Amino acid sequence: MTLSVTARITHPGFVFEVDACWPVEGVTVLFGRSGSGKTTLLRLIAGLERPKKGRVSFCGQSWLDGRHWVPLHRRRIGMVFQEASLFSHLSVRQNLLYGYQRTPAVERKLDLEEVVDMLAIENLIGRNVGQLSGGERQRIALGRALLTSPRLLLMDEPLSALDSQSKREILPFLQRLVEQAGIPIIYVTHAPAEVERLADRVVFLRDGGIDCIETLKQTLARPDSPLFNDQGVVSVIEGRPEQKEHGLTAFHVGKDIFWLSLQVHADAADRTQRLRILARDVGIALSRPEGTSLSNILPVTIQRIDSVRDGHVLLGLQLGGGQNLFAEITAWSCERLKLRTGTAVYAMIKSVALAE
Repeated sequence: MTLSVTARITHPGFVFEVDACWPVEGVTVLFGRSGSGKTTLLRLIAGLERPKKGRVSFCGQSWLDGRHWVPLHRRRIGMVFQEASLFSHLSVRQNLLYGYQRTPAVERKLDLEEVVDMLAIENLIGRNVGQLSGGERQRIALGRALLTSPRLLLMDEPLSALDSQSKREILPFLQRLVEQAGIPIIYVTHAPAEVERLADRVVFLRDGGIDCIETLKQTLARPDSPLFNDQGVVSVIEGRPEQKEHGLTAFHVGKDIFWLSLQVHADAADRTQRLRILARDVGIALSRPEGTSLSNILPVTIQRIDSVRDGHVLLGLQLGGGQNLFAEITAWSCERLKLRTGTAVYAMIKSVALAE
């Protein structure tokens, strides 16, 4: 599935110009600072912006080409905004069924029972909207959008109005949606943590245009990634968690195992998850150290060495399964250990966390 967008939109004090095409399987994140054009691009895709000239097509179907323009309600797009915008006079069940009942039977791909199970909202069905928390409201808004059986789901910063706890609650449901519903998602955010958790592909926007389009793996493989903030360079590694004894979780990455000091929810066990590791939390040893309190010591190969901030270098490491890991060490340590590309070493990881 491919999305193609070409347009120029002018507003007072702001010009947005785009000419791009990218595959939209999984989750495509539109990422950039406030005012970069993220929401303008989303509105253009939805049909809420209608430029005088431009082209928009999805999976070979033209939505905009000169005077030809397909309105939002005929594009089969589901939308979820910052605010849930539920109908306060309807119950939760009635809100969910609102779009479903207005979707032709031949176009329905999901039913109420499937969506209720996917979003774990069975206990909310009988409530009034006013009884819901912020995270619950967003889950209902997401369910309502899904029950229209959209070909494409657009999400405009759906977590930005939620507190930290609500965000942590809803992110697993977004991930499950990607795995189970099979509906491509275009997701707007300016939060790197959401990109790391959800994205398959990232569209970087800056100053009213697209800067570049990369897979998440590509953007995390470069030290100058726009995703890296004041915490520095981050590695995001995919694997499957398995609950073990003593409150530990074994996180399987190919033949390697990361040990995490946390309990994984039963619903998340044995499903693909992502680890988040700061480069500054990774040290290097030439041989496997003995008698250490560190639980995560893994064999790696140095793929690249880059000078970064004063007196430090960034090592690009490769795990046995081919995934990448960064380590930031002092230039003096690099020279003292005589590290070179191709050298086999051990990565000593001080802190590991699930991406959330």
